[in-house]
Amino acid sequence: MLVVGLGNPGQRYADTRHNVGFRLIDLIAERWGRPVFREKFKGQYASVELAQPGGAARLTLLKPLTFMNLSGESVQPAMTFFKETPPSVLVVHDELDLPLGRLMLKQGGGSGGHNGLKSVSERLGTPNYTRLRLGIGRPPADFRGDVADFVLEGFPPHEQSTVDDLLARAADAVELLAQRGLEAAMNQVNRTKPSATAS
Repeated sequence: MLVVGLGNPGQRYADTRHNVGFRLIDLIAERWGRPVFREKFKGQYASVELAQPGGAARLTLLKPLTFMNLSGESVQPAMTFFKETPPSVLVVHDELDLPLGRLMLKQGGGSGGHNGLKSVSERLGTPNYTRLRLGIGRPPADFRGDVADFVLEGFPPHEQSTVDDLLARAADAVELLAQRGLEAAMNQVNRTKPSATAS
């Protein structure tokens, strides 16, 4: 499986809402042995293995460095190189249409206005890949700016614990997907609500 975290490169964007995909890749790498990331496919990639009954699950982690709007230029050559198919590509991304802290796993679908997903779908020639949607919520009523401004801002201090919990559960979801497959992972991930302490 190829696990792609969407985001923008550079310190300017590191902790923004748009970069939760990058942050999840870093968390998975930390959990699974801290592999060295290498530069290729217009991005950074590393391979990890998760021990499980019947053998290890091998995952390739990818952070496109193309900037969000051109993410597909990194995902498509990586998918081809590792001989994966679109259904075995998992794209992790921020999701405005889910409340902050909510997590959803799905197969296929539209881009929902997300330029990273739009680019990936265009370059793969299909929307039929797996998505892990990390809820960041929509701008509050008193937010000054548009949606683009909102996603390129960092999380305020009072949301940090919710974001940390979201990323931990997202990493669990990737492990579950690798171990038990999409249907079982969707059944568990999509019915699990954020904990009360993360609200």
